[in-house]
Amino acid sequence: MRKLLASLAITMGAVGAAHADLAADADAAAGSEKAQTCVACHGQEGISPSPAFPHLAGQQASYLAKQIMDIRDGERVVAQMAGLVDDFSDQDAWDVAAYYADQDANLGQADSDEMLVERGRELYRAGDASKGIPACAACHTPTGVGIGSAVYPALSGQVDDYTLSTLQAFAAGERNNDPANMMGDIASKMSDEDMEAVANYVLGLH
Repeated sequence: MRKLLASLAITMGAVGAAHADLAADADAAAGSEKAQTCVACHGQEGISPSPAFPHLAGQQASYLAKQIMDIRDGERVVAQMAGLVDDFSDQDAWDVAAYYADQDANLGQADSDEMLVERGRELYRAGDASKGIPACAACHTPTGVGIGSAVYPALSGQVDDYTLSTLQAFAAGERNNDPANMMGDIASKMSDEDMEAVANYVLGLH
C-alpha cells in the first residue's frame, strides 16, 4: 500500500501541475450554461432525480473535471454519456466542474438496518485489515467531502445504487481510470455485502 500511495502522489502531482491554470480560470457561470446538457440526468443543481445517475452537487471540481475529460477522451466509458461531452474543451470541463462544486451537496439518509450501518461504518472509518482493505476515510475524509488537491472525490450523500455499481465496476476491471488502479485493488477485496454496506453508509454521511 505504501508503494501504491507513493506512485499515486507522483501521478497526482503531474496532473495538478498540468491543470493548475485551467482550475484557476474555472468560471462557474460559464459552467452553468454548458451544464444544461447534464440536467436531464443529474438535475438542474446537480441533485440527480434518478438513482441510476450520481449527484454532482458539492463534488470536488478536480475530480469532476477529470471524469469529464476521461469520458471525452475514451479513458472512461459511460454509455449514457456517449457524445455528450465530445466537444468540451479542457476549460469547458473545468467550468462545468466549478459550477457543480459550488452547489450544495445532497443530504441523504442511510438505511437504518443496524448491522448494515455498523459494517459500513467499520469499513469507512477503519477498513478491514484481515482483507487488506484500507479505511475509505483516509482518502475521502471522515465526513466524505474528498480531497480536491489529490483528486479524491466526495462521497457524502451519494446515491447508494450508484456507489454500489461503481465499486462493482472497479472490482470487475470495467472501470480503471483511477491512478495506479487504487480503487480496482481495493474493490476487488470487497464482498458484495461490503460494497452494499459502504454504499449505504456514505449515503447518510455528512
